[in-house]
Amino acid sequence: MSAPPRLFDRSLHRARLDRAALDFAAADFLKTRAAGDMVERIEIILRDFPVCVDLGSRSGIFSLILSNSDARPRVGTVIETDLSGMMLAGRDGLRLQVDEEALPFGVASLDLVVSSLALHWVNDLPGTLIQIRRALRPDGLFMAAIFGGQTLTELRQCLIEAESELSGGAGLRIAPFADAYDVAGLLQRAGFALPVADVDRVTVRYDHPLKLIQDLRRMGETNAFADRQGRPLTRAVLARAMALYQDRFSDPDGKVRATFDILTMTGWAPHPDQQQPLKPGSAKMRLADALGAIEQSAGEKPGEEMS
Repeated sequence: MSAPPRLFDRSLHRARLDRAALDFAAADFLKTRAAGDMVERIEIILRDFPVCVDLGSRSGIFSLILSNSDARPRVGTVIETDLSGMMLAGRDGLRLQVDEEALPFGVASLDLVVSSLALHWVNDLPGTLIQIRRALRPDGLFMAAIFGGQTLTELRQCLIEAESELSGGAGLRIAPFADAYDVAGLLQRAGFALPVADVDRVTVRYDHPLKLIQDLRRMGETNAFADRQGRPLTRAVLARAMALYQDRFSDPDGKVRATFDILTMTGWAPHPDQQQPLKPGSAKMRLADALGAIEQSAGEKPGEEMS
């Protein structure tokens, strides 16, 4: 079986995170939103999770929010991990520098695995999901948020147009993002039961698009592509992209918009007692009868009769 394509340079991404560690709190608002949403979801799940791992914990926002939530008594040991050792430095608790592409946890050793805005940087997301599922005990919970969908669509459009205009071609500057349908399928392929994915679209406004670039650096979310053989991004191209951004994505007050889609995925390690889908033909009432509609065979056009 062939290895997945190496889209990201993990060493470079780690260096980006190391650089961002000291100033991460200045741009942690999306991480805080994603982690807070996951804690709220855990609060309504009335069961215990003795061992929890937070993959890509960065500055420990998930643990901080969890500590002040109703879910805290039901979540036991929390192990914080990150690709960057500098992100883990300077705070108490169990911490472990871990590459999300090569998890060190034993089979069926964890009850809960969470990850907020980290796993979109792995080269083999299906492989990582399989590792997580194997590390979970039966009926263990996996919950993760990644950037997806239309994230940074404004910046992507402007960079492509500016580079094409000034250089005659455009390189890959912003990573492609998955959508909710893709992620739900990946969870299913990895062996998770009851897979669910949904999107929280966040619009952030900035005084200038360069402020967006600054925040991306503080988040450790700047370009870490493995193939950097193309032309470097010149100041002229960046300046033209910023001008296009202001022209096309400004509000009446002069501030510019930036879109972030936070895609949250949830899946359970299989267990015999979990709810199971009904077998075909076992329903007690036809869907058409329940809806008061006329039943129509697949492929039959409306109003068309079959002989």
